[in-house]
Amino acid sequence: MAEKVSRNGRRQHATIKEVAELAGVSQMTVSRVLNGRNVVRQATRERVEEAIRELKYRPNLLARSLAGGSSLFIGMIFNNPSNSYLSELLIGAMNRCREAGHHLVLEDFSSYIEPSDVDQLVERLSGAGLDGILVVPPLSEDDLLLSKLDEAGLPAVLIAPKSAEEAGISLAIDDEAAATRMTEYLIERGHKRIGFVIGAEDQMSSHRRHRGFMKAMEAHGLEVDPALVKQGKFTYRSGMEAADAMLALADLPTAIFASNDDMAAGVIASAFRHGKRVPEDISVVGYDDTPIASAIWPQLTTVRQPIAEMGYQSVDLLANYISNGDDTDSSQRNAVMDVSVIERDSVRKLTS
Repeated sequence: MAEKVSRNGRRQHATIKEVAELAGVSQMTVSRVLNGRNVVRQATRERVEEAIRELKYRPNLLARSLAGGSSLFIGMIFNNPSNSYLSELLIGAMNRCREAGHHLVLEDFSSYIEPSDVDQLVERLSGAGLDGILVVPPLSEDDLLLSKLDEAGLPAVLIAPKSAEEAGISLAIDDEAAATRMTEYLIERGHKRIGFVIGAEDQMSSHRRHRGFMKAMEAHGLEVDPALVKQGKFTYRSGMEAADAMLALADLPTAIFASNDDMAAGVIASAFRHGKRVPEDISVVGYDDTPIASAIWPQLTTVRQPIAEMGYQSVDLLANYISNGDDTDSSQRNAVMDVSVIERDSVRKLTS
């Protein structure tokens, strides 16, 4: 096979994808051979090794030899409007990679706008020599992207996927149940006229949280005023704009539930702008328990989603799947993590 040369005259190294194509196997199989795992049949292993020699393939991470050959080269792909969510997830994944001797590479998919962009982005991942990837929402809900990753043979853990049953390997929380619990928390404290700010329209978690809110209101026989349900985008500004519309009404809500902390912070800012005190005049709750929840004043009552722990655990799920493939135990395929309501200072208990 002819050596590839780039436009500047430098030799281009073969990629793991090219090794897989020459050997007639998946990239996952090549990765297992490179990492010395014994789950690959001898004949297949020899075919992969021959392709490696023919292409003069060199893994682009010298540290693969660390930790007795157990070191993995893991990618995390993201395009998330909430910096708080992303930073928490990243911290968890980085901590686990450091403990286990793995290496984490970040890939920003914010340039993924049109369907035509996906092939180029996946090609970039395929050529990076990754053992597997962590897919951050909303990318974990993108059917086109996920199908391309599957075609490329890249093992992936989907964080908060559209559907756990169809996700392969995934890690999530029960968004609907968590939102139901938070709404009931407000109802138990005397709130009946409650506003709700929906998250980004293109993310399934937004719809699940909205369903949880509606379910709790219906279960307690409370009417939901359509004027108090506003579409947001999981951003601070969208939360502020949603609250501006609610607080301009003649009949005000006594509480607003924003379905992430960034939007809840925007709701609090809007309340102060309208001369309303939190929680004396209006109560506000959020979702995620990202750092902004305890950084703002008053500190935010919120649903604690264990985001950092999700990042941490996703690394182990991926490593386990790379080692065991389709023999991975069902309990290690679709993990569901617990959530809790964290009480702080942004909710007032109403007296009847």
